[in-house]
Amino acid sequence: MKLKVCGMRETENIEALVELQPDYMGFIFWALSSRYVDQPTPVLMDSIKKTGVFVDATPDYIQSTIQEHHLQAVQLHGEETPAYCSLINEFEVEVIKAFSIKNQFDFSRLNAYETSCDYFLFDTKGALPGGNGYGFDWTLLNAYPSNKPFFLSGGIGPEDIEKIKALTKTDLPLFAIDVNSKFERSPGHKNIEQITPFKQQLDEL
Repeated sequence: MKLKVCGMRETENIEALVELQPDYMGFIFWALSSRYVDQPTPVLMDSIKKTGVFVDATPDYIQSTIQEHHLQAVQLHGEETPAYCSLINEFEVEVIKAFSIKNQFDFSRLNAYETSCDYFLFDTKGALPGGNGYGFDWTLLNAYPSNKPFFLSGGIGPEDIEKIKALTKTDLPLFAIDVNSKFERSPGHKNIEQITPFKQQLDEL
């Protein structure tokens, strides 16, 4: 099971997380986020995919940010269209398209995105595009109609490991767990002591 740790910002905290070697590390380039990155970010080892998170940004802004921060993946967390996702794909990065779920979700929406992104990501619908700190009803994923691998996000914490384990025993193509607020001491500052055993447990799945 892959792990993505999102909302990183502080250099020393990033360096400590690198020691754990998560598969993806997320940096938020949306100015309204409390975890917004407005400074240079360190170079990561090749095994950690540096991921930029954007919300309805212009393609020019995404392209320049990819170049400036050496991003390997882009997560689109707004109302981006399939054509927009295809355009970002041309920037030679992985494209992760996020969708927000609350009490229900029309999975037929995904059909138009099948060929325009590499992964889907399912997060909790809330006041913000992400980082709301609470989860959605994972049983809704039983209706997932696609074979495309997906990231699971939305208020995931250490207490969810058994629920994650149960999902791995289904036919769902769950690719990665995306964590953020439940592992923070403050916005943008992760609790490495909490993430360490969580990643060990994911590695055993």
